[in-house]
Amino acid sequence: MTQDIDPITLAVLAGRMEQIADEMDATLFRAAFNPIIAEAHDASHGLYHAVSGDTLVQGKSGLPIFVGVMSFAVKAVIDKAAENGDLEDGDIYIFNDAHLGGTHLSDMRLVRPYFHDGKLFCYLASVGHWHDVGGAVPGNYNPAATDAFQEAFVLPPVRLAKAGTIQTDIIDILMRNTRLPQSAQGDLNGQLGALDLGVKRLDELLAEYGADTVRAALDALGDRAEVLMRSELTDLPDGRWEAEDFLDNDGITDVPLKIKAALEISGDTMTLDFAGTADRCAGPVNIALPTAVATAYVAIKHIFPSLPANAGVMRPIDVIIPDGSLLSAPFPAPVGGYTETILRMIDVIFAAASNAAPDRVVANAYGTINALSISGKRANGQPWVMFSFYGGGHGGSIETDGLNHGNAPISTATIPPMEILEAAYPVMFKQWALRPDSAGAGTHRGGMGATYEIEVLEESATAFLFGERGRFAPKGAAGGGDAAMNVFAYEQDDGWHNPPMTSKMVGIKLQRGQSVRLDTPGGGGYGPAANRAPADVARDVAGGLLTDTYATETYGPAWKEISL
Repeated sequence: MTQDIDPITLAVLAGRMEQIADEMDATLFRAAFNPIIAEAHDASHGLYHAVSGDTLVQGKSGLPIFVGVMSFAVKAVIDKAAENGDLEDGDIYIFNDAHLGGTHLSDMRLVRPYFHDGKLFCYLASVGHWHDVGGAVPGNYNPAATDAFQEAFVLPPVRLAKAGTIQTDIIDILMRNTRLPQSAQGDLNGQLGALDLGVKRLDELLAEYGADTVRAALDALGDRAEVLMRSELTDLPDGRWEAEDFLDNDGITDVPLKIKAALEISGDTMTLDFAGTADRCAGPVNIALPTAVATAYVAIKHIFPSLPANAGVMRPIDVIIPDGSLLSAPFPAPVGGYTETILRMIDVIFAAASNAAPDRVVANAYGTINALSISGKRANGQPWVMFSFYGGGHGGSIETDGLNHGNAPISTATIPPMEILEAAYPVMFKQWALRPDSAGAGTHRGGMGATYEIEVLEESATAFLFGERGRFAPKGAAGGGDAAMNVFAYEQDDGWHNPPMTSKMVGIKLQRGQSVRLDTPGGGGYGPAANRAPADVARDVAGGLLTDTYATETYGPAWKEISL
């Protein structure tokens, strides 16, 4: 029988458990060697149910997409431990198999059972984006991959520690399969440290409150999240709405790929059905089923931001992912570019939801992380790999203009500062600036995209890009305009070139002094452009966000009469 728990104790315990996950996040961010974790915070930690693997608590600084997928990762470990039949206190499992744990092979997952008084209480988990995990392309975003083995080294769930003793042979295998073993070792140690801290803090919490009270609090938090979600759905109109959008291509065949969603609300339940989405493709814009389900959760959390981050939120929601689609690709389908696909999933969910709740959604954000890698060897022969992602504009809303140069809405990560990148790698940023006229027009315009130009300082280097939105612009909402599309260019001896497949390319050879340039998309506009206040247009022109010509053609000449 579940123990009753008073509201004050529940609130205190909710805060304490969130703090445990937040401290685990902070521990890894401070200890990690690679900037994608240390600066961009591409990682996450949480507490998970001992039987189902459901998310109980997640840190607020990690990536939202990990809330959903890590429950699948923990369940994979639960199944593996049941198969082995010898789970012990101090065991730690490690793996990166994206078809079991979601996202892609760069995300290394560590899962540790937490025991109290000799009994399994819950699981702790840590996930972080390692800089390089082998594969054909440094940094692992290989837009030409046709199976997972061309993307990275694939590790199934294996025991890294047994009853508290680290299995060094597993570490030896991992370090032999990365171009950057020092970085990988540092990140691994940071994740192990975060798990150790989580165990220590849980020991303290259970010693103070008792296991029964803390367990009751976890149950109550999930139940209350479900009640709140049902209440939110009841406040919305019943109905069914559809939306669709496209990926540029899969990096192998230059054919657009449809992603379609139907959102249906009936009383206090919701169904998200992705029937009509393109079939599994040859290239790496497929995603595994856990990733697709987790993406639906991220979109729901954006639409209902006040709800807590645990599995109870999804109990009233049925997510239907068609078999054979690129949203449920089985192993060994390539899934390295999962970020691009889940961003489009979020776009179509928002577009469908805008009919039911236009005040809750925003226009499309820029819709691509533009995974760009530049790699080579230093003068002393040491390899270097600069992998990073890049920002763009967010969509306008019913209340305000979109954010200029933000990060993707799948994440609370930050874009690594150019000072950090220039200090770590032999490159120089010749431009890092907002991109004028890139926002979708509207009563509330979208945010501005950005321009990045990066020069190689070593004798030679090789670059690759995995992006999107080169052919299908981020859409406006409620009558707002579309944003500018993504443009990538690279410099050769005979001048500047664009990729044949627009947003994806491998094997770009660069010499010292040559550059690559990204002009990233803006966000879509919200509401008719004719309703935008002339003073707002005038401010944008004065600030260099809009050119005179664009402002006049888009919003009319009234802004010219404004004195600022």
